[in-house]
Amino acid sequence: QGQLVESGGGLVQAGDSLRLSCAASERTLSLYNMGWFRQAPGKAREFVAAINWNGHNTEYAESVKGRFTISKDKAKVYLQMDSLKPEDTAVYYCAADWSGTYNPISRYVGEYDAWGQGTQVTVSS
Repeated sequence: QGQLVESGGGLVQAGDSLRLSCAASERTLSLYNMGWFRQAPGKAREFVAAINWNGHNTEYAESVKGRFTISKDKAKVYLQMDSLKPEDTAVYYCAADWSGTYNPISRYVGEYDAWGQGTQVTVSS
């Protein structure tokens, strides 16, 4: 189904914005749900946002709702992160749920089959 490759992380100050990108195959992006997760040091990987196979439905963790926006085109899935906070500091991972088209969005790490290498986001106060 192809690789997932994230980019766009970096070091920013609180209140700044960043846009993460995840390159994937057109087949993956058009047929399967895609998600963004993050993992801070010493913590479990957690759900951030997801978009369904046709782009019509999105879901967000409560902690990022209203600040982050997930979107996609034929080449990439994006995570626009605005009003960043120090607690958003983590390694961010893109993931694909290859279990089938038309499936509802899942917030569970175990439901996703493919993962990118991760990109570090650091927000200073």
